[in-house]
Amino acid sequence: MGGVNKPDPQVETVVDLAAIAHNVRIVAEHAGDAAVMVVVKADGYNHGAIEVAAAALAAGAREIGVTTIEEALKLRAAGITAPILCWLNTFDSDYASAIAADIEIAVSDTAQLEAVAAAARALDRTAILSLKVDTGLNRNGIAPAEYPRVLTLLRELVDDRTVRFRAIFSHLAHADTPDHPGIDMQRDRFLEAIATAKEHGLQPELVHLANSAAALTRPDLAFDMVRPGIAVYGLSPIPEISDFGLRPAMTLRARVALVKQVAAGEGVSYGHQWIAPHDTTVALIPAGYADGVPRPLSGRFDVWLGGERRPNIGRICMDQFVVDLGDNAAGVREGDPAILFGGDAGVPHAQEWADLLGTINYEIVCAPRGRVVRTYIGGVR
Repeated sequence: MGGVNKPDPQVETVVDLAAIAHNVRIVAEHAGDAAVMVVVKADGYNHGAIEVAAAALAAGAREIGVTTIEEALKLRAAGITAPILCWLNTFDSDYASAIAADIEIAVSDTAQLEAVAAAARALDRTAILSLKVDTGLNRNGIAPAEYPRVLTLLRELVDDRTVRFRAIFSHLAHADTPDHPGIDMQRDRFLEAIATAKEHGLQPELVHLANSAAALTRPDLAFDMVRPGIAVYGLSPIPEISDFGLRPAMTLRARVALVKQVAAGEGVSYGHQWIAPHDTTVALIPAGYADGVPRPLSGRFDVWLGGERRPNIGRICMDQFVVDLGDNAAGVREGDPAILFGGDAGVPHAQEWADLLGTINYEIVCAPRGRVVRTYIGGVR
């Protein structure tokens, strides 16, 4: 017996892996001789860590970066063999599993370094270790006052081959303002941290500092490797300056659930914040704040439907919102795709949502969730 064709998802993010590859190549061009580590934390910024990592490595990236050991192990289990760095773990994280899987572990204090060493000795294996130094972001990273203690211990651990010292790296606070004096201050502190390590007889195999913004605007900070995140996904880290030729990889779309008439004077959605000024036609889109469409966008954004932009009317609900088709409803049918944001010409962009909400494009692409189905184009997955 033949199978029944499964309908397209009601709400989906479509991730273009060809766009991922394009964006990696853009960053690599800016990086010059420096290698590229693609950051796929938070499930690849909600694009799919495994798929993005595979596409990025095929496009020339050399290494992969994540925050946690668990994220790194999922990549290894999926067959990613390239170097993987994880840099945000507590002192009691599962370092043994990371060491067994050849995951590079970054430490930010003495307690973490001691825990890595204990796990390495228990396994009788050498841990691959990096130092994340705090150069002014004052977030994750080794504090200046603790740095000498870390280096003293690390020297001992390198001598007895408990750890392999791979890298020193840091993170910038003002990279999205390329001429901010804080960037040069952090660069100088970074160089001092490298020099201090060398004074302890510790020579890192490589050093890296630049995130997406710095990789695209500050070639002087490329060092041995750059660590792009948001740029890989096609969104500009400095949208007020340029899109840098990046291609957004994610399209959020939903299929029209209903087309109906609304008479003049009738209200739409909770609270009737929108009243029809004349007879009109509306389309119901089955996506809401449970799916990552923020409620504060109510009445403030458009979707691409039927070849043009259509405005949202009324409040966004948990599961749905309404758009006005007006007098130009011809051709819009139930089941038609409505694009909420994407990268094609004329289509709303994730940056538009970010501007309306007073946030950054990172948060917008990380928002789709719950019932949203992720699909891929432009690659093997």
